[in-house]
Amino acid sequence: MLYPPTKFDAFLNHRKQFIQIEEAKNYKRARVQLHWKGIVLRDEVEGAVIKTKKQQVARWGELLVAEIDAKVGGVGIVPPELDSAIVSSHYFLFEIDESKCLRPWLEWFIRSGGLGDQFKARGSTNYAAIRPHHILNCEIPLPPLDEQRRVASLVEALAVKIAEAGNLKRQAAGETNLLSAANSNEAYEDLARRYGLKRLDTLCESVTDGDHNTPQFTDEGVRFIFVGNVSSGHLHFSGCKYVSPEYFSRLKPQRVPRRGDILYSAVGATLGIPAVVETNEPFCFQRHIAILKPKLTSLFPRYAWHMLRSRIVFEMAWSYTTGTAQPTVPLRAIKSLEIPAPALAEQERIAAHLDGLQAKAHALKTLQSESGAQLDALMPSILSQAFRGEL
Repeated sequence: MLYPPTKFDAFLNHRKQFIQIEEAKNYKRARVQLHWKGIVLRDEVEGAVIKTKKQQVARWGELLVAEIDAKVGGVGIVPPELDSAIVSSHYFLFEIDESKCLRPWLEWFIRSGGLGDQFKARGSTNYAAIRPHHILNCEIPLPPLDEQRRVASLVEALAVKIAEAGNLKRQAAGETNLLSAANSNEAYEDLARRYGLKRLDTLCESVTDGDHNTPQFTDEGVRFIFVGNVSSGHLHFSGCKYVSPEYFSRLKPQRVPRRGDILYSAVGATLGIPAVVETNEPFCFQRHIAILKPKLTSLFPRYAWHMLRSRIVFEMAWSYTTGTAQPTVPLRAIKSLEIPAPALAEQERIAAHLDGLQAKAHALKTLQSESGAQLDALMPSILSQAFRGEL
């Protein structure tokens, strides 16, 4: 069933009424969000702060349209909490005759983006303002009031359920992240009780950082990475630069990565995150990355990665940081970090177990992401059906 289209002028009345701002009085100022997301509080200020003393007063339930931003969704219904909020002359206010069009019906139509294709640019090339008569000439599918009420109530109920599902999804995603980290933390605590702790510098051939001399970058050559290339916990080369083979050949062996080494972010908001080198491709890195070269008879790289990313070691690293604007964990502190060190075979078994748990957590996050995309697409689909008369 298709509802008959009706022009807005059949139920809207443009209300143009201004007040004089009083210096000592406090005023709420409303703001229209873009992309059909409604009206929110901009701020609450004293009249003395407001430069333009001639303002409009919005009323709850009125349609508020931003003159400039209407074409990009700057349209909404004034909510109860913003009754008596003020807006400038660059906004238009319309009273809604609910004997013809219910406010919830109009609000859902706006949120559906139903006005998007109806607005046209007016004025000069760079000025795409909307005037009141443009609003009044827009059209909306308009069934009888009982049908408006039924469909709007149904949409509202579905919107609540979708919002609840979205909240549950976000909560589950957060719990999945915590679960992944908790596995490493629990393993660390258990192993520390059984085997004690050892410093990293006793389990590694060397622990050092990148070359302190800033290299001359080239258009091609050997890849040069930054903290951002390891701060996800996995090494990648996106956004890297290049240095000449000559520069690379002059690096000390301790600074040349090999498969099985561990890179460790040592500066910035993402410090304390390890990444295992799982490539034979030559590359080098900035001085804000530390490189750990495990003694392969004493330390299994994947096991070390899990221990280093435990909350206990992470917080230990942060406790050693220096600087405020750019927190840094010193190399000496990285060397002194302690982890449990059972026999190598036990490390391999534990790493395989934790890798399996992480793979399950990753699969769950992927599923959550896919379900989130489906939720995001659900509301537009419901609104489309609602205004085609298919609900």
